[in-house]
Amino acid sequence: MLFNSFEFLVFCPIVFLLYWFVFRGHKWQNLLIVAASYVFYGWWDWRFLGLIALTSLLSYGSGLLIERYEGHRGKQRAVSAANIVVNLLILFIFKYYNFFADSLNTLLHSAFGYELDWVTMNIILPVGISFYTFQALSYTIDVYQRRLSATHDVVELFAYISFFPQLVAGPIERGTNLLPQFQRERRFDYGQAVDGMRQILWGLLKKLVIADNCALLVDEKWNYYHNMPGLSLLLLGVLFTLQIYCDFSGYSDIAIGCARLFGFNLMRNFNFPYFSRSIPEFWRRWHISLTTWFRDYIYFPLGGSRHGKAKTIRNAYIVWALSGLWHGANWTFVCWGIYHATLLAIYNLLGINTKYSHAVAYGRLLPSIKEVLQISLTFLLAVMGWIIFRCESMEQAVGFFKAMVVNDFYNSSVVTGGTYLLFGFVMLAVEWLQREKQHALQFADIKPFCYRPVRWCVYYVIIMIMFIYSGTGQTFIYFQF
Repeated sequence: MLFNSFEFLVFCPIVFLLYWFVFRGHKWQNLLIVAASYVFYGWWDWRFLGLIALTSLLSYGSGLLIERYEGHRGKQRAVSAANIVVNLLILFIFKYYNFFADSLNTLLHSAFGYELDWVTMNIILPVGISFYTFQALSYTIDVYQRRLSATHDVVELFAYISFFPQLVAGPIERGTNLLPQFQRERRFDYGQAVDGMRQILWGLLKKLVIADNCALLVDEKWNYYHNMPGLSLLLLGVLFTLQIYCDFSGYSDIAIGCARLFGFNLMRNFNFPYFSRSIPEFWRRWHISLTTWFRDYIYFPLGGSRHGKAKTIRNAYIVWALSGLWHGANWTFVCWGIYHATLLAIYNLLGINTKYSHAVAYGRLLPSIKEVLQISLTFLLAVMGWIIFRCESMEQAVGFFKAMVVNDFYNSSVVTGGTYLLFGFVMLAVEWLQREKQHALQFADIKPFCYRPVRWCVYYVIIMIMFIYSGTGQTFIYFQF
């Protein structure tokens, strides 16, 4: 079920009313959330409900076994490792088997002229499998590392893993944050719910008006890069940069806002990343739930940055290659990860201080010239990375960059996507003004928005813009991951 669908427009209010007015007590509410989440997920393909249920049961059982073997670290380690292996094996089969089988087949054919004709399988990729698998793994790892006590309530654990607002595209929640919220009574908070609705509205605006419209032009023109002027190709890269941000951060806004309607606080997933002054800062602001997951469960166990620059850079390459692979079974994603690892290594080797403690131009309306240059460079580097990410093969990525350099930079056939760029930069301007807030519509304490008629005028204008300028209903990009 898509957030931007009529079905969800009906589904969410029904669940909301049942949750607060019929199912009293957190245990009954948790049961409703599990049922609603399975309806939400099964709406796409009910056959994969067994898969998420299996992942949940494995996590529940492993948590109890780790608790039972308290004092026997060897047995606890074996249980935790077994759960990790089984869940990653499920993920590998559904998401990566054909990719690695095709890669092996290509290698054997090119090296020895031998071709395997049986290696691939007709497998459908379950929506959101990478997200809920990583969320399940974090629970077991946290129980093993004593950051979290194992839950004895199977409904709580199922609700934690399948919570429908963030089930298929995150944020990837930790048990330490979300699970305790399922374990206590919840009271309806009008202010929290209203702020959640504002965040949902902003997320829908970004998705329907900017992401979906940018997608139309990007999808139409991308494969014709051979004969397009360099400026058009650069602008296509910028349009996709706006598309993926508005698509993914729009989903996160809707998910976080929707969760607040039910009394839950999900972790922040985006912190206005296109205002970053460096690539390291960019990755502290983009898809925060995933970058912190890799940091805590892979980068730190590898040694992090504690053993000199050489090992720090090595660890970064490992993490970013895996992060690229997490995004999809394609070498373009791996190369995208390596590209960013290289940029991070350059910043590290140059010793550039990028650990900013506050938002850019904090307390000021406009940035300094230095900050403008830093933001512009970071944005351009991000655009180059997103071009690799968007290409369907490395051959296409190389051809795209080559055409940007070799083709005429400008001619009469240039494609600007001016209207879509305008929408995108107006959205960024609003977020710039709100960059010290949690989301762009968090303005109830700002004059003149403290007056209800003014706020409602803003809501009506946004809704009218969505009705007039919404693109065709596109699925969310990160559903494929």
